[in-house]
Amino acid sequence: MSFLDNRIPPPLIGLACAGLAWASARYLPEFAYASPFRIWIAAALALAGIGFDVSGLLVFRRARTTINPLSPDKSTAIVRSGPYAFTRNPMYVGMALILLGYCVFLANAAAVLAVAVFCAYITWFQIIPEERMLLRKFGEAYAAYMRSVRRWV
Repeated sequence: MSFLDNRIPPPLIGLACAGLAWASARYLPEFAYASPFRIWIAAALALAGIGFDVSGLLVFRRARTTINPLSPDKSTAIVRSGPYAFTRNPMYVGMALILLGYCVFLANAAAVLAVAVFCAYITWFQIIPEERMLLRKFGEAYAAYMRSVRRWV
């Protein structure tokens, strides 16, 4: 296990990556682009991300399991309904979509690298450690879920 496993709240990682996107847009102006629809596209992506986040939270609440990403050991159930039927991590997908919407709003292609950084960090230091713990806790039931539903989308 790494020192960073499940240590930093994912929303803080998202904010840090938003800062990286902003810095990329600010200091790499040669990657700027013009799009008359960027506000609409950015808003649609952000709204889709909020939808993923809220629906994931609501399904977890209904299942009465923890929503705290820093304490996956407190999980009480494998949730397979709602968005969890097609992605094991709808809340992280939602955060990535919100971040992507922000990058589109910034109108700079270099900013999109922040989404890749977010996804890589969350995968290595949040999702993989969560999966290890859930496999220990739920065994074959969680392994079957992993085989049937993709990690991201």
